[in-house]
Amino acid sequence: MLTLVWLVQVLSALLLIVLILMHSPKGDGIAGIGSAAHMFTSQKSAEKGLNKLTGIVALIFIVCVFLLGFGLVK
Repeated sequence: MLTLVWLVQVLSALLLIVLILMHSPKGDGIAGIGSAAHMFTSQKSAEKGLNKLTGIVALIFIVCVFLLGFGLVK
């Protein structure tokens, strides 16, 4: 069981890295401080799906970290 949780943690970590890199940049950095035009633009459905998938994978990763960190899996 311990090996399975380690495997899920490593795979979710790698998938989380890939998913975060796939996100489009949200801001313009320091150049976008004065312009609020981009604040209220709607997201595309693909971006919403990517956000949801990233959240699910992050939750799986966090659960694995807690299981391994507190020694709940033996």
